[in-house]
Amino acid sequence: MILEGVVTTEGPAGLLNIAPMGPRIAHGLDFSRFELRPFRQSTTYLNLKWRGEGVFHVTDDVLLIAQTAIGIAPTPAPATRPADRVVGRILTDACRYYEFRIIECDEREERAIFVVETLAEGRLRDFLGFNRARHAVLEAAILATRVGLIPPEQMHDDFRRLAVLVEKTGGPRERVAFELLERHLARALGRTGDDSASRDAP
Repeated sequence: MILEGVVTTEGPAGLLNIAPMGPRIAHGLDFSRFELRPFRQSTTYLNLKWRGEGVFHVTDDVLLIAQTAIGIAPTPAPATRPADRVVGRILTDACRYYEFRIIECDEREERAIFVVETLAEGRLRDFLGFNRARHAVLEAAILATRVGLIPPEQMHDDFRRLAVLVEKTGGPRERVAFELLERHLARALGRTGDDSASRDAP
């Protein structure tokens, strides 16, 4: 299965990168090993190639997911602390975290495949869950990284459908997140002329 979450990595200069990512998890939610598939032009890919390790987080913070999906630096920056077993940072407001190290790498496709093993893990707080608005923001964040891959008419239709769920069941944080994604979509489609591909660059 694929579990949406957030990965933190560090580059050569120690700069922290936060990116949404959905690793493939084995049946039974076994996190001892899992698979990451970043695009080969992304910062996450470059950092993992450099460091070979990072931290995957389970979080219910859809504003953070939305911001990082479209390349907006969260303000204020989320609180972090050093990881215990790897070179990296743990988001202290996440629900759970898994410090990992790469053990296998396949770079033959546009998306690299990193098989990683978990070296340390921890629980920071309860997972509050996703209501309909949070699910909608998550889906919109994924759509926002697919400009050029999905026809613009379909993209707009999907956003209109998701907007209803956010309006009916979301709180202030979900509404802010969705508005960010709507603005990103409007800019992206205007910039690309509705016909060229773009990629999330986490």
